[in-house]
Amino acid sequence: MPSVQARRIVILVVEDEPLLRMHAVDLVEEAGYEAIEATDADQAVAILERRHDIRLVFTDIDMPGSMDGLKLAACIRNRWPPIEVIITSGKPLLAGTTLPARAVFIPKPFDVKNLTSAIHRLAA
Repeated sequence: MPSVQARRIVILVVEDEPLLRMHAVDLVEEAGYEAIEATDADQAVAILERRHDIRLVFTDIDMPGSMDGLKLAACIRNRWPPIEVIITSGKPLLAGTTLPARAVFIPKPFDVKNLTSAIHRLAA
């Protein structure tokens, strides 16, 4: 049973593939946090503009819309500096790719233990 404190922590999952998004949401909820969903970066920004309780964003890199997950992470760091970011992709990061400050990269397929550990660390 998740603690009351952990349940109040909200994590935004941004993933355009429905099955992958459902899997990520399940992992977040199994870790004891509240998950909300966005299908792309544009929807994620709209949610971030409306909600002030999001502590962490877990985003895929490759998504349709006006920006990918790396640009979304940079936007979050610029507009909402306290929000932590986990970035994921099924492709390796290209050499020279710079992640925003404090952002963490976790490759797909997820190592559940590694992902859960990162979520707990960043959401604390």
